[in-house]
Amino acid sequence: MTADTRPIGVFDSGVGGISVLGELIKLMPNENFIYFGDSRNAPYGTKPHELVRELTFATASLLIEAQCKCLVIACNTATAAAVRPLRELYPKVPVIGIEPAIKPAVLANPDGRVLVMATPVTLGEDKFHRLMAKYDQMAHISTLACPGIVEFVEKGIVEGEDLDAYLRKLLSEYTDTPPDAAVLGCTHYPFVRRSISRVLGKNTDIYDGGNGTARETRHQLELHGLLAPPGQNGAITIRNSNGQMVGLSLELLEIARKL
Repeated sequence: MTADTRPIGVFDSGVGGISVLGELIKLMPNENFIYFGDSRNAPYGTKPHELVRELTFATASLLIEAQCKCLVIACNTATAAAVRPLRELYPKVPVIGIEPAIKPAVLANPDGRVLVMATPVTLGEDKFHRLMAKYDQMAHISTLACPGIVEFVEKGIVEGEDLDAYLRKLLSEYTDTPPDAAVLGCTHYPFVRRSISRVLGKNTDIYDGGNGTARETRHQLELHGLLAPPGQNGAITIRNSNGQMVGLSLELLEIARKL
C-alpha cells in the first residue's frame, strides 16, 4: 500500500464522530477510512481531563499501528484535552481536531444571541475559553452543558418522545426567546439536530463543526502530499471498543450521509 492510499483514522468517544466521518466521506469519497469509537468508555464529556487524555492517546496509538496517514479527532472533548500533545507525539502525522462552530455562527449573526451546547468537560477546557474569547465581543454567547444527549445517541435514540422531553427540559429557558443560533459542540449532537430544532423553533440556525473539520482534513492532506488518487471508491472500516456497537455505527453512518 502506497502512502497515498493509507487510511485516514477517525475516532471519537463513541458513535458520535460518525457525523464527522459522514462529512469526510462526502468531501473525499475516494479516501479510505478507519473509524474507531470508544463506546466502552463513553461518554468522555463527564470524565476527568487526564483520563480523557489517556483514552485519546490509547486510541491514537491503535490507529497509528493500523498505518493511518493522518488522525482526525472527531470529538470536541478529546480535541480539547489532547490535540496539542498528540501533535507533539506524532510530528510527522497530521492531527486534525474539531472545535465548536462558534466562528460561523457569530459571523452569520453579528450582535445576535448564540447558544453553545456542549459537554461539561468541553465547556471547562482552556481551549474552549480561548475560542469563545475571540468572539464574545461580536455576539451574545451563552453556554449550556448537555450531559445526557451522548447517552441517547449511544443507545441509538435519535428521535422519539423521551428524547424530545429531555431536550424540552434541557432547553426550557430558551424556548420563550430562542437564540439566533445554536452551536452543537459535540459530534453526537448532529444526530439529534432535528429534535433540537423542533424545541428551539425554525428561527434558530443550527451549526456544527463537522464540515469545517472535513475541509481542514483535506487541506492538511493536500499540504502534505497525502491525498489519495482520484477515481477510486474508498473503503470504510468501522471498529468499536464495544463490539456490539458496530451495527449501530453502520446505521448511523447511513444517517450521517444524509445530514
